[in-house]
Amino acid sequence: MPHLHKEIDFVVAVFIVYKSKVLLVHHKILNEWLPVGGHIELNENPEQTIFREIYEETGLKKQDFTIISNKPKLYGKRFKFLFTPSYLDIHDFSKEHKHINLIYFVKSKKDKVTRNENEHNKIRWFSKNDIDNDIYKILPQIKFLSKKALKLIQQIDN
Repeated sequence: MPHLHKEIDFVVAVFIVYKSKVLLVHHKILNEWLPVGGHIELNENPEQTIFREIYEETGLKKQDFTIISNKPKLYGKRFKFLFTPSYLDIHDFSKEHKHINLIYFVKSKKDKVTRNENEHNKIRWFSKNDIDNDIYKILPQIKFLSKKALKLIQQIDN
């Protein structure tokens, strides 16, 4: 999707964990291993973006995963609580453009995924040892968040 604003856009990043592995995609434009994610479109809230991006980039449907987040079960006529991100960051997409990133952790019920050939060179489940392997050249912040996601899901499972 093209940028909505010249200088800054809101995006989501989703670290999907299945058992003891985290899913990363090798981004065609950036040539880096990154989590699933993308721009929050004008007609979306972050929760809708999470579901859309996961489906577009992996083929996983809503019933295939659980978002690990706080969300009160209180509903009203003019409001809706949304899943709380685990982390937020701001980063440069280019010299002229930044992203405010809402970062979520997700537990998958299955490991069968499909790569989005338009956006990614590869899609792969990474163990903690894989994440630390220098051959993949994973960015420090992606390593940190991948390990946080793995640790959180492990705590939930125990």
